[in-house]
Amino acid sequence: MKEIKLGGLYQHYKGRNYIVRDLARHSETLEWMVVYECLYENELGKMWVRPKAMFEEEVEVDGKFKPRFRYLEDQS
Repeated sequence: MKEIKLGGLYQHYKGRNYIVRDLARHSETLEWMVVYECLYENELGKMWVRPKAMFEEEVEVDGKFKPRFRYLEDQS
């Protein structure tokens, strides 16, 4: 299991950047969730959550696997 860095700057595989703000538990399943903030104008909202397992997984793009979110640097 990878360590999620609170305050870390991450890049989504599609190119947009986000800062991880916190980790939280789902109230029903107790699954870990990553709370992150988008660093661009987004009419749907600035704060997002995603299951930690999904945040850490690799996705296939053009036949190659890459991290869904790639750690760039500390922003805290």
